[in-house]
Amino acid sequence: MRNIRVVIAKPGLDGHDRGAKVIARALRDAGMEVIYTGLRQTPEQIVDAALQEDADVIGLSILSGAHNHICPRVVELLEARKIPDVLVVVGGIIPDADLPKLHAIGITGVFPPGTSMQAIVEFIRQHARPEAATS
Repeated sequence: MRNIRVVIAKPGLDGHDRGAKVIARALRDAGMEVIYTGLRQTPEQIVDAALQEDADVIGLSILSGAHNHICPRVVELLEARKIPDVLVVVGGIIPDADLPKLHAIGITGVFPPGTSMQAIVEFIRQHARPEAATS
C-alpha cells in the first residue's frame, strides 16, 4: 500500500495560509504525502490538482466564511469527474449551524481552530480510501 496522498488548498480570496501550512507539515510528519496548492484556488483548480495527484484526501482551509459555497462545489466537481471516493475535509471558521449542511453533502471532517493535529491525522487515517496506507 502507498502513503495517503492529501491535497491541501486555500480556496477563495482568503490570504491567510499559516494554518494550512501547519496542517500540511503535521500530515507530512505523520507519513502522508502532502501537496499544497497555494492561495486563492478555485474549486476547479483544487479538484484538478486532486485528480492529477491521485489524491485520497482534499483538505480545505477556509477562514473567509465561503465554506457553504466552496464545499458543495468541490463535492459536485468530484462527482462529475467520477472520483467521489476522495475524502473532503475542511478546517477553519465554520459555525456550528453550518455543520448539518456540510455533513449532508458528505463532509464529515470539520476541524475548527484548536483541533489537535493528532485528531486530524487520526480522522484522515480512519476515513481515507481503503487502498491508501494507514500509516
